[in-house]
Amino acid sequence: MSVIFHLVRKSEWEGRSSLQEYSAPSLAQEGFNHCSENEGQLLAVARRLYAGEVDLLVLELETDLLTSRLMREPSRSGEVYPHIYGPINTHAVVAVRELLTGNDGEFFLGEPNSG
Repeated sequence: MSVIFHLVRKSEWEGRSSLQEYSAPSLAQEGFNHCSENEGQLLAVARRLYAGEVDLLVLELETDLLTSRLMREPSRSGEVYPHIYGPINTHAVVAVRELLTGNDGEFFLGEPNSG
């Protein structure tokens, strides 16, 4: 079992048009859904791209359950990230966690809830 992480705004996840699949805006813009390989990578992305934002969720995705193609590719910095080339099927979501902000302004993951 291998799990990767996808960061999503709560309104986007709850407002998705299909209960069977989800696509981040990046799928239409760049051709894939961005993901993170581990919690450290996820938190670094959150600090870099979502500082000061609230109401963020983290989808834990079981890679063996994904129906769209998963590729691990280097970013401009050379760090390798998982990319999903197609919609995220919701039965691959094994947990949904809140991305919380501590008193110091740093993000941390809340307890998992079932997908």
